[in-house]
Amino acid sequence: MRKVIALLSAVTAVAALSGTTAASAAPDTSAAQDTGQGKLVWSPCGDTVTPALQCAMLDVPVDYADPHGRKIKIKVNRLPATAPKSEQQGPILLNPGGPGDSGLWMPAYIAGQIPQDVASTYDWIGFDPRGTNASEPHVLCDAHYFDGPRPDYQVSQGTSKAWLAKAARYAADCAADWSWLMPHMTTVDNARDMDSIRRALGAPKINFYGGSWGTSLGSTYGQLFPSRVRRMVLDSIVGPTITWYDHNVLQDKEHQRRFDAFADWAAKADSVYHLGTDGASVDKAYQQVEADLRTHPVDAAPAAGKIGPAEFEDTFYGGGYNFLRWPRMATVLSAYVTHHDTQPLNIAYNRYAAPGADDGTFPAYNAAQCTENAWPRDWEFWKEDQAKVNASAPFYTYNNMWFNAACMFWPHQGNTAGRLKITGKGLPPVLLFQATEDAATPYEGGLAMHDALPGSKLVVQNGGSFHEILFHGNACLDDTFTAYLRDGSLPEGRGRIAKTCAPEAAPDPVYVTPTPAVAGKAAAKPLAPTDPEAVHGVHR
Repeated sequence: MRKVIALLSAVTAVAALSGTTAASAAPDTSAAQDTGQGKLVWSPCGDTVTPALQCAMLDVPVDYADPHGRKIKIKVNRLPATAPKSEQQGPILLNPGGPGDSGLWMPAYIAGQIPQDVASTYDWIGFDPRGTNASEPHVLCDAHYFDGPRPDYQVSQGTSKAWLAKAARYAADCAADWSWLMPHMTTVDNARDMDSIRRALGAPKINFYGGSWGTSLGSTYGQLFPSRVRRMVLDSIVGPTITWYDHNVLQDKEHQRRFDAFADWAAKADSVYHLGTDGASVDKAYQQVEADLRTHPVDAAPAAGKIGPAEFEDTFYGGGYNFLRWPRMATVLSAYVTHHDTQPLNIAYNRYAAPGADDGTFPAYNAAQCTENAWPRDWEFWKEDQAKVNASAPFYTYNNMWFNAACMFWPHQGNTAGRLKITGKGLPPVLLFQATEDAATPYEGGLAMHDALPGSKLVVQNGGSFHEILFHGNACLDDTFTAYLRDGSLPEGRGRIAKTCAPEAAPDPVYVTPTPAVAGKAAAKPLAPTDPEAVHGVHR
């Protein structure tokens, strides 16, 4: 790791976004197609659950303005269509969000969520965004950044200097090793990679499903290559014009609403959790546990380090993405407050928040967000502005602030023109899904995307709170998605909202009995993408 010479210093360079005109390319239907950048040569992935999955690596330019310059590799997989050739509908590219999350799990999972007669008509395509996961190179910056216990998120605890230094070191470490790639990890660059995949597949057009940041990726692709889009579904939508800084402020406010909803839910189940009969009492229990962890951090094994207040907050914020976590969250508080039993906390931390192997998503997250908008670079501005937000949204504000603090020091200055303008010109009708209580991509984003895409149809889950609302067993939502994939059918409603669906019922308030510890370690493991309590497209 390179030493940061001065806290507020960072390498400065302007990140130039690639141009916005689509280059024409004739489709090539050979077995290993020439994309102009690379070829896809498929081989079995070795997946024992889905043996039909095929994998390949695709060479793409680092900089699309210099297509014959330095290359990197994108990991791609596919679940091939099995319907007769005459019934096949081409490739559907998939992205779960992030920025930077792997999409390799998606072909088998999503194809398994819809009727086989529809799933069999598509080639399901997953990929790892540039610089992440199994794509090459795998970008790593400050491998110990998330080691615990981390400094307390709350500025009242006097940890701001530690966090500023930590964020500055992270940005400098990225600059030291990856300055040649970092300016080329924007949403536009990833969208151009998608078009390289399309050409390598020999497909004149693609279909697309994206959630969370994947909605920004999909709409960006549609803006760059509208004639290359056949069908597009955007689920849990990032507004097309809002700055990333302002988007995080919206998240803070919505996560507060979701935590308050959790507290009210737990209070109604006082006979189960014994945390009090009103939301304020549950919030008091939460504050009590966090305060105790400041002086008595808990062993994090099998994860490394300790569970302090920062790790505790990270364990809880995911409840805003998926309320199926609420029974376990309430159990953590109940066990700690009523019996000083830390085992449920240990298990929940390892299940939800413990850092795993560095998959490159955090560098990709920063590289996209910090360079697509001009971020405030002055800590005094952050300190004053975030204090105003925290006054009404204390649950998540400072957690979210420090997660994004590297943008203060990012070596490539943000684009002052903002993100690529989305107009929808030339696009076919796009199907949009949005829940009104989504904390990660607030409801305003779905409305703004609908307004930006003429001809789009917006399906709203009124009262729904899942982040990425499809595939949770809600027939109203899932059947609408299936009908669109089947034959392009869209909801018939006119106006801003074409269709409204009801939310799922809140989970039953049960005390989650922890699995007994094994050899002194909690019997916990990271969630698989198919776990009901998993969250995808975690846009912080």
